[in-house]
Amino acid sequence: MSSDNKEISITVSHGGTTHPLSLLPDTTLAYLQARLEELTSVPTNNQKLLYKGKNSVPEDATIVDAGLKDGTKVQLIGPTAEELGGLMAAESEHQRRERILRERAQKAPVKVRATGRASPSSDARYAFHRIEPLPHLPNPESARDLLTRLANDAAIRHVMRKHQFSVGLLTELAPHEQPHLLGLNVNAGQAIKLRLRTDRYDGFRTFKEVRRVLCHELTHNVWGDHDNNFKELNSLLNKEVAEFERAQAAGTHHLSDALGLESPHSALEAEAQEYVLGGGAYTLGGSGTSTPTDSPEERRRKVLEATMRRLQKEEEELEQRCGTAGH
Repeated sequence: MSSDNKEISITVSHGGTTHPLSLLPDTTLAYLQARLEELTSVPTNNQKLLYKGKNSVPEDATIVDAGLKDGTKVQLIGPTAEELGGLMAAESEHQRRERILRERAQKAPVKVRATGRASPSSDARYAFHRIEPLPHLPNPESARDLLTRLANDAAIRHVMRKHQFSVGLLTELAPHEQPHLLGLNVNAGQAIKLRLRTDRYDGFRTFKEVRRVLCHELTHNVWGDHDNNFKELNSLLNKEVAEFERAQAAGTHHLSDALGLESPHSALEAEAQEYVLGGGAYTLGGSGTSTPTDSPEERRRKVLEATMRRLQKEEEELEQRCGTAGH
């Protein structure tokens, strides 16, 4: 065998199992993926191969063109056919159960105590009924912990009870499957999927960052498009989360109970004010930079304006990276 045809040995890991493979340099990437489907039951269109030196090439390219070398270690990420079928069946079952719950709610309105708080039975209904990380991604237990923390967050539970939100499944989005999305609400609460991981799979996004996306997707339980109705309710949810946490920090649960929806900017203003009053940095770039001659009120005004711009930019990014609107 000539040196040009010397076999290339690679190691592919998936789901805790290692698969050593020896391939000729002219082996196509499509052939490799078909072989991996035989070994792991992960369909080729769901396969994501992670390795150093990876090149973006068509399926008919060779493994050498794709950047695979002798001794390369490859991480295969993707759900098996069985896992895909199970997820679809589970979502179908949850859709049926959610329909039954909605029908029951229409026939028997929820009883409310004299205190104005919902009964324990209704509290249990307005929650996330199932939590599932994606088992084919690395470190699923850490993903489960983050999902559980989100589902049990006192502020999130408060707004879910107040607005009577019910979600069948809380799970995650795989960065490689829909890389442009941060969140997705399926069928107005049948399932909410959140981007938990960094793009490189080397860690998880911050809790508050993911929780802000969760508030955005909970708003899609009511409104499908990012219109003014959506913006008002989303703003209200973020405001109520901030209010709840401030009340907890102050040792009281006295919360304002808005009779109508706030303006789209009210939650942003509340968060910006909290940033300023809480001692946020006063040195800002651009035209908002404070000077030694500024009065305390002028410095706070500049910080408030800069923070408002930052928060509004975050909201715009959430809308652009949300997969729900238009579905």
